[in-house]
Amino acid sequence: MTAATATAPRRASFDPRKLLHAREAGVFAALVLLFILGAVLSPSFMQAGNLLSVGQQISQIGIMAVGATFVIVNGEIDLSVGSVYALAAISTGLAIEGGTPWSIAIVIGLAVGAVAGLLNGLAVVMLGVPSFIVTLGSLSVFRGVALLISDGAPISLSSSQAGVAEFNLIGQGYLFGVIPMQLVVFAVIAALGVVLLSRSRLGFNTYAVGGNPEAARLVGIEVKGVKLTAFIIAGLTAAAAGVLGLSFLSYVQGVTGTGLELTVISAVIIGGAALFGGSGTMWGTIIGVAFIGLLQNILNINGISSFWQTVVTGLVIVAAVATDTWQRRRKSKA
Repeated sequence: MTAATATAPRRASFDPRKLLHAREAGVFAALVLLFILGAVLSPSFMQAGNLLSVGQQISQIGIMAVGATFVIVNGEIDLSVGSVYALAAISTGLAIEGGTPWSIAIVIGLAVGAVAGLLNGLAVVMLGVPSFIVTLGSLSVFRGVALLISDGAPISLSSSQAGVAEFNLIGQGYLFGVIPMQLVVFAVIAALGVVLLSRSRLGFNTYAVGGNPEAARLVGIEVKGVKLTAFIIAGLTAAAAGVLGLSFLSYVQGVTGTGLELTVISAVIIGGAALFGGSGTMWGTIIGVAFIGLLQNILNINGISSFWQTVVTGLVIVAAVATDTWQRRRKSKA
């Protein structure tokens, strides 16, 4: 055996048993059971049209959840994403109404989201204010700005306006005439999120900062920069969802997106991310988003009141957080 052979690292073999210990394994099992339940309760549930419709419905929430995952794994929280969603959509709509080419208008909307995330991040890392307080305040600030720049009036795009028909294809179109474009956009952004969080230095640093900020600082990680980047990503994804929502409906108003932040955070937590940071995966978030979408679809198909849907979703969130707390206590005792 040569020295090169002796010192060469061995390729890690795939062990299926490792999947059983993944944080998202339990949620995935629950998703499978939910899928089976939906098929049993309603024959129409399994139809391709219904499942693609679910994919379309969860796309905007899923896009926002991708960004929220970075923030939560960092051990922070962002309550302002619903307001950023509306602000970016209104900014894009006003730009299109003003004659700006739709492609430039999209860039404007995304830039608004990035700036909003930057402001949140600066307040957290520079002023030392807890992210819960910062984003609770910016939730109202961004919502107020959205109402101010629109004068409280809704924005409705007409297909007769230049570029609106092309812009609407992003939210209303279908790839190959079958797959909703919203779902395609979500899949692309989710794939980027998976790569960034699990395969990049940013992802490694995100887990390190979320797990122990002081230890991360001591090994040379720029903690403030990592947190700031997470908030910018959250702002960008919220803006992307807002632009997609405007493209789909051709309509937006200042109060659009109210309460979305709770659904987004719920998806990330249900997917296995810990509220205290340091753990969670993008795959888990995707599963959490799918779980919420399928749950709401099953309740809708079976004629369950939307009020009960809110109750059930809340119970699922409590169960997810309780499970995470129980696992942490078990590990600490061990």
